[in-house]
Amino acid sequence: MASETLLARITDYASRPNPYPLYAELREAGPVVQQVDGTYLIGTYHEIAALLHDPRMSVDPRTGGAEVQQLPFLRLDDPEHHRLRTLAMRPFGPPHSPRRVDGMRDEIDQITKELLASFEAGEQVDLVDDFAYPLPVAVICRLLGVPREDEPLFRAWSDALVAAADVRPGADTTETDKAGDQARVEMGGYLLNLAEQRRGKPGDDMLSAFVNEPDAALRLTQQELAETAVLLLIAGHETTVNLITNGVLTLLRQPEQLDHLRREPELLPRAVEELLRYEPPVHMRERIPRADLDIAGTPVPRGASVILALASGNRDPKRFHDPDRFDPTRADNQHLGFGSGIHICFGGPLARLEAQAALGALLPRLGTARLVEDPPPYRQNAMLRGPRHLPIRL
Repeated sequence: MASETLLARITDYASRPNPYPLYAELREAGPVVQQVDGTYLIGTYHEIAALLHDPRMSVDPRTGGAEVQQLPFLRLDDPEHHRLRTLAMRPFGPPHSPRRVDGMRDEIDQITKELLASFEAGEQVDLVDDFAYPLPVAVICRLLGVPREDEPLFRAWSDALVAAADVRPGADTTETDKAGDQARVEMGGYLLNLAEQRRGKPGDDMLSAFVNEPDAALRLTQQELAETAVLLLIAGHETTVNLITNGVLTLLRQPEQLDHLRREPELLPRAVEELLRYEPPVHMRERIPRADLDIAGTPVPRGASVILALASGNRDPKRFHDPDRFDPTRADNQHLGFGSGIHICFGGPLARLEAQAALGALLPRLGTARLVEDPPPYRQNAMLRGPRHLPIRL
């Protein structure tokens, strides 16, 4: 019976501080574990990686019979996904904007310094509200061209959208879904309006680039622009907050590794990769088979909901040596922290840059810092897992 309710137990708020023993149970029971509601849960690395690359697996909820009007490219399959993702990438990264992300390095360092300037020795700070949240928000606002003072507006929209996207087995999601739909419409309208203000008067931001694209064949429709901008704004900060916060929590729990990094800060890029494996910001993604499949000997019908527990795959002993150990020197680290395949995280390079800047600036202060509460209070969300607050005393 236990395995049948495994997803319910993993997503139960009581498991938020430490879902990893349940992931171990999932891998033992798997590779594929069917739940009472007909959902299939997969927690082993090799099966997850194969399915993320399998063209028979869909991300589009309509494949499973859901009625949805508009979807961001994150929830679309190729060729439509490829078209929209490519258009969104033009002002963001190579080959058309090769220096966009790397060119923000100094600005990210500057924002980091400003946020840390208010931290006083001996005082208590909330690492989420005072640092890990405002940093990526400032960066994504700057990148898209959203006024920083409008942040409270889109924080509420963002919360509603993220809640609607969560994995909640057995829950009545009618209200959450409705709130999510309304937030998507309002936020999309707000971003479209901002973009329209830049038409013919472009700045050096992405909304300007989208709305002033000279080639009609490369232009997003208004609806596509709204969906894409909403996706970039939310994805551009929600996950990075968790990455930074989980990173600080991990280091404060492991003083010997913290000391190691303080002595050898050049290990930071590798430490960030290890954090993406050990405490990833995104724990689960859903896929829907377009045809009846056999997955590791288990028949899975077309249209079923398949939940890939990425965070479980990241701790699979069949793939990673000593997987429950946080090791910033780990060399072979092809983690699933950004997913894999055609839907691999669009903003991965930016998230890495922000996490390296944030942790690098915090390292000198963390040696004498201590956790006020452990475990800290977590966010409700099981899919985007991270502390809601992280009180530390400097």
